[in-house]
Amino acid sequence: MPRVSQAHLDARRQQIVDAARARFASHGFARTSMADIVTESGLSNGAIYRYFASKDEIVVAVCEQGTEALPRTLTAEAVEGFLEHVRALARDTGHARLVAQIYAEAAVSPPLAAVVQQQLAAMRAAVAELVPDRRRGQAGQIAEGFVALCISYNQQLAIRGDLDPTPFTAALMSIING
Repeated sequence: MPRVSQAHLDARRQQIVDAARARFASHGFARTSMADIVTESGLSNGAIYRYFASKDEIVVAVCEQGTEALPRTLTAEAVEGFLEHVRALARDTGHARLVAQIYAEAAVSPPLAAVVQQQLAAMRAAVAELVPDRRRGQAGQIAEGFVALCISYNQQLAIRGDLDPTPFTAALMSIING
């Protein structure tokens, strides 16, 4: 029997994660079964279970792939661009609903909570590195506030729909500039 390449295995695993992400964003974790993920992916039950033992493992895999394109600088233009990116993801892919569900599930799933905590710590560290020199002494507090407000914006997008980032940008700039 011929051996399957690692690239093929990786592509199949990604196909499952992508299908699950789409289904979770549109129907939620609770309303998505393994059968739904099988249908969405176009693969067989056996193929799904070859890569993941449970839906919980798939949820963790979806979360592990989550990344945010943080701004490269903490200027008003860069922050506004970042929030516009978050807004576009929410509008085009249901990303805000997915993140809201991940946070809710992390409250009751220690493995998922560990992934979310690691991602939040990485975000705070990345933002702290961008804090202007004149505010370096408050970098940790600024990063904490920045990440918290960005999460709030994402949650608002999940609940309220398409939402102008202008007031959030102003609030973030107030946090950054003091």
